[in-house]
Amino acid sequence: MIKQKYTAITGASSGIGYAAAKKFANRGKNIIIIARRETLLHQLKDEILEDHPEVDVVIKVADLSNATEVIQLYKSLKQYHIETWINNAGFGIHTLIKDEDLGRAQNMLHLNIEALTILSTLYVQDYANVEGTQLINISSAAGYNMAPTAVIYSATKFYVSSFTENLALELRENGAKMQAKVLAPAATESEFAKIANSDKDFDMDQAFDKYHTSDEMAEFILQLYDSDKIVGSVLSEDYSFELTSNKFPYLG
Repeated sequence: MIKQKYTAITGASSGIGYAAAKKFANRGKNIIIIARRETLLHQLKDEILEDHPEVDVVIKVADLSNATEVIQLYKSLKQYHIETWINNAGFGIHTLIKDEDLGRAQNMLHLNIEALTILSTLYVQDYANVEGTQLINISSAAGYNMAPTAVIYSATKFYVSSFTENLALELRENGAKMQAKVLAPAATESEFAKIANSDKDFDMDQAFDKYHTSDEMAEFILQLYDSDKIVGSVLSEDYSFELTSNKFPYLG
């Protein structure tokens, strides 16, 4: 019996993950949506099914800053054929290191680096040689450029960028059927900026001359998904989007 295929998206309760779930559902993809906030996941499911009642939407509630829950989450999905895995969950902190809350920084390290690494590794181990599979990890423009007042966040995203680029090339060199890709957004209108700046009234228009909406970034994910490129990045100079091969030098 051939299993139905699914697209799994972490951090799907808001922002880019929320918009991406809708975009993939628009293509008739079955969706697994993952986040901590169950109410928002049910809201997303209802919205998807209203437009696409034929799509199967699976809700998984998990705190991905907890490594034990990360592994339990992945094990709970073994019954599904996951065609695409999108590691979107993450958050940022914009503050000087001298003012950093260490507990919050530790949670960011667990989520941005540890959870992404665990889920990427488990997914590759299960699906590397399955035709048509893709792993897409969400980095940031700060994952290619050092960012003021975001030292730790930027470093976590440099990790995501280098990890994913290296993995993509390793898969290619070894003839794997899976493709690994990294998306690097710049300023995006979502909850991210409010959380990063600890300001629920954060005004994107005052802070940035240009930015993208979450819906626009989700469209960029689809462009990356449809391409054979490794990196999809928003250019800080003019906020245009480009698809390229690896940006970091490769020693292979």
